[in-house]
Amino acid sequence: MTSANTALARFPLADQHFRLRRAVESDVRPIVDLMARDQLRADVDSAAPERRAPYLAAFHAIDADPAHLLCVVDDDAGSVVATMQLTLLPGLARGGATRMQVEAVRVDDRLRGNGLGSAMMEWAVAEARRRGAALVQLTSDLSRHDAHRFYERLGFVHSHAGFKLVL
Repeated sequence: MTSANTALARFPLADQHFRLRRAVESDVRPIVDLMARDQLRADVDSAAPERRAPYLAAFHAIDADPAHLLCVVDDDAGSVVATMQLTLLPGLARGGATRMQVEAVRVDDRLRGNGLGSAMMEWAVAEARRRGAALVQLTSDLSRHDAHRFYERLGFVHSHAGFKLVL
């Protein structure tokens, strides 16, 4: 397991340098803050102290399972400016192929368009290959047209319809 100080990747973009690393418990609040600033999730996600326990429990479950990797990206000042979660999913379909699921990709609004999201996703695809995954998959809300163009530009294909059942 890598420590919080170990860079999994470095992204020198324009006049800034970014470091991708494994998230640690102290990153939970900035991660949730990124999610809460998302217009589609603002009514659900909140880092308010009274709502912190479920996020910490989820973090510990993710961190304890080697099939999951919760990443954050720090800027030059050491602030968390982006996040994503990678999950390996072994399966019987596709000849027993393992899939890499990419979830909760968030980049600070002020940094959109600078190449950080592309660098993160390219790293995620390389990590999927390194871990033996046969494909990388993700879901994106139907209303996120800009995100859909972004993923398509990176080579992702809109191939399935997704369904959810809220419990």
